[in-house]
Amino acid sequence: MTEADLAARGVHRIAVPIPFVAAGGPVNLVVIEAGDGTLTLFDAGLGTPEAQGALEAGLLALGLRFEQVTRIVVSHGHVDHFGAARFVQEQGGGAAVFAHPADLAKLDEAGPRFADRSPAFDAHFARLGVPAEIREVMLRSGERSYGWSRRVDGVRPLVEGEVVEGRHLRFTVQHFPGHTPGLIALHEPTRGLLLAADHLLERISPNPLIELGADGQDGFFRPLLAYLHSLARTRALDLELVLPGHGAPFGEHRRIIDGLVGFYLKRQAKLAGLLADGPRSGWALCHALFPTAPPDATFLTMSETVANLEAMAARREVAREARDGGWVYRLVGGGGDAAATASSAPA
Repeated sequence: MTEADLAARGVHRIAVPIPFVAAGGPVNLVVIEAGDGTLTLFDAGLGTPEAQGALEAGLLALGLRFEQVTRIVVSHGHVDHFGAARFVQEQGGGAAVFAHPADLAKLDEAGPRFADRSPAFDAHFARLGVPAEIREVMLRSGERSYGWSRRVDGVRPLVEGEVVEGRHLRFTVQHFPGHTPGLIALHEPTRGLLLAADHLLERISPNPLIELGADGQDGFFRPLLAYLHSLARTRALDLELVLPGHGAPFGEHRRIIDGLVGFYLKRQAKLAGLLADGPRSGWALCHALFPTAPPDATFLTMSETVANLEAMAARREVAREARDGGWVYRLVGGGGDAAATASSAPA
């Protein structure tokens, strides 16, 4: 199946620019034509003038109009995927916006803002050993990125098993937690098609990002463990084509998934090697893994580091311990500082 085949069946990809180099290129929005002439938009892109202009130009090139968009399905609560939803509503007839309940608060007008969550994230990253000046840059960068989106009133919940009807294709919602708790993809089983958003990318690994609970608690969501489980479910699907959130469509999804799993295992082996000489803070391990990463990438690099440590902890290879007001990680079973007497904390 090619993109031309998809277009003949009323499914079109529009790539719009984003300023996030680590994302893997422009973000893909998917237009799904319904039999009655209305449109469903799977993701809306970033809320910058450049991204909104590219979306408008993409629709015009297809001979379509904003007024036809009656439904926006948001794959997950990151700004490059929902940031222009309000713009689309205003240009058209006020399309209804849907998201999985686990991510709904990230884009709903009633949900907490980044500034509301910043103190909890600052405290969490301090316990992981991140220096104050690095945390300040990290939080400023996060606040700036959320300025490229606008929240939406009355986002509606969309859960696994619900159906998005197209003119010729019928998509089923699949909940694939990992990259975020509420990421959803759209699966068309008769054609072996998956609109994967950021769940599965061909050339980069989706960041397993740190999530904190409503009261700032950690441990309620372990993104890499959830992601590996979601990957196993995806591997079992019979797919001919994956249309990802960034980059061109691709096939051979099992090869991509096996490569991702191998990549994470190699990263975890490197972490084990770093811990062989004794316990280290999360920040020390992160800096060893990503020595040239700029301070404004700290949220991504720390998330990647901690997520892999959580996967190792689930196999009882690593433990996290409280020490001097923060946390350190050590190898279990003879590795690291076996004489450590600090109290245990959940990994």
